[in-house]
Amino acid sequence: SCGCCGDWVSHMQASGFQVQVHDTGNAEARKRLGVPEKMGSCHTALVAGYALEGHVPAREIRRLLKERPQAIGLAVPGMPVGSPGMDGALYNGRKDPYEVVLLLAGDKSRVYQSYPAQISPKS
Repeated sequence: SCGCCGDWVSHMQASGFQVQVHDTGNAEARKRLGVPEKMGSCHTALVAGYALEGHVPAREIRRLLKERPQAIGLAVPGMPVGSPGMDGALYNGRKDPYEVVLLLAGDKSRVYQSYPAQISPKS
């Protein structure tokens, strides 16, 4: 029900994904799907058996679905400005660095993709 969650849903739909939204709170969903608390963000999703936590770019979800690694899913911990859904006009083009993390069994993880900071030209 938060604005950035709705913006992430719009990003997913614009990228060709069909989305069903269930406003239920995500702490229980994270636990059920095996997403560690330290990887938490404001929304949790499920695609093709993989958990998605936070503002994961559609590009990395497509890559995940193509590669099909043995993993729990992907996470973008926190709410980094510039990630999908956190990139609206409110942020004036600001893009902070962030990482998409591949969640593995046994509370392990590794960086799946890094996104560097980007400085936008002053308007």
